[in-house]
Amino acid sequence: MQNHIVQVKNASFSYGEKRIFSDISFFVKSKEVLCIIGPNGCGKTTLLDCILGVLKLEQGEVLIGQKNLDNIKPNQLAEKVAYVPQVHRRTFPYTVRDIVLMGRAYKTNIFSSPDEGDMEITNEAMEKVGILHLADRPYTQISGGQCQLVMVARALAQQPRVIIMDEPTSHLDFKNELMVLETVADLVKQNNISVIMATHFPNHAYYFETNGILTTLALMNNERFEEIGSPGEILNENNIKKIYGVNSKVLNCNIDKTTFIRQIVPLSIVKEAQ
Repeated sequence: MQNHIVQVKNASFSYGEKRIFSDISFFVKSKEVLCIIGPNGCGKTTLLDCILGVLKLEQGEVLIGQKNLDNIKPNQLAEKVAYVPQVHRRTFPYTVRDIVLMGRAYKTNIFSSPDEGDMEITNEAMEKVGILHLADRPYTQISGGQCQLVMVARALAQQPRVIIMDEPTSHLDFKNELMVLETVADLVKQNNISVIMATHFPNHAYYFETNGILTTLALMNNERFEEIGSPGEILNENNIKKIYGVNSKVLNCNIDKTTFIRQIVPLSIVKEAQ
C-alpha cells in the first residue's frame, strides 16, 4: 500500500459562477514537503481550505490516509491534520503556553480539563520549536516571528501526521523567515511530519530540497496545477516567466565542500509586446 498521507483526486471548486480551480490531483507522502506557488488570486488558500474541510469541493475528493474527508469527524481530523494560518490576530493576552495548549483541545471534552499528559506534550512542542523560554510570556508581547513559531508549536501539540501552512512567512523579516523554515525542516526530519505549504517565495522549495527533504513543487495558475514535480526539475526561468510574467535566473552556489544551495533570482518584469 502506498504511503500517502494526503491525496487529492480530480478536485474542482467554484464560488458561484466563478471557477477557482479544476481537475487538480496530487498526493503527499510521509516526511514530504509540498510547496504550492502561484500568483495572487490563483486559488492556493481556497485549495488549502478544501483540504481542511472548511470548504467543500464541487467535484473530486480528499483522502486523509485512506479515508474520505467527508467521512472524518472534526476531532478525528484534528488527530491527523493541523493548520498554521497566514495571519493570527492576537486579541487577548493569553500566555504562550495557553496558546500552544489549545492544540490539545480536540482531546478535551466540555466537562474536563487538560491533564498532565497534555501539559507534557505542550512543553515538548514548545521545546521542539525553541520557544519554551517564552512559555509564561503574554503572546501579545512577543515578536511576529516568535508568534509564528507559537502557531507551529500549537499545530505540533496536536501530534498530527501533516501540517498545512498558508504563507507562513509572508509577514516576517529576513531572520524570522529563516527561523520558521529551519523549524519546519527539523520537524519534518525528526518527527515524521509532512507539510503542505502555500507560499509566495519560490526559493522555499529550493531550501527544503537542498536540505535533503523530499520536496514537491506545484505551480498553480489558470485554475490548475500547470506543473508539479521536484524543484530541481520545474523551478526554472521558463516556468517563472509563464506563471508570474517575470524574467529570472537560477543561480547555483557551493558554499563549501559539502554545502550547495540553489536560488532563483527575479530580474525584470516581462514587457508585453507593443
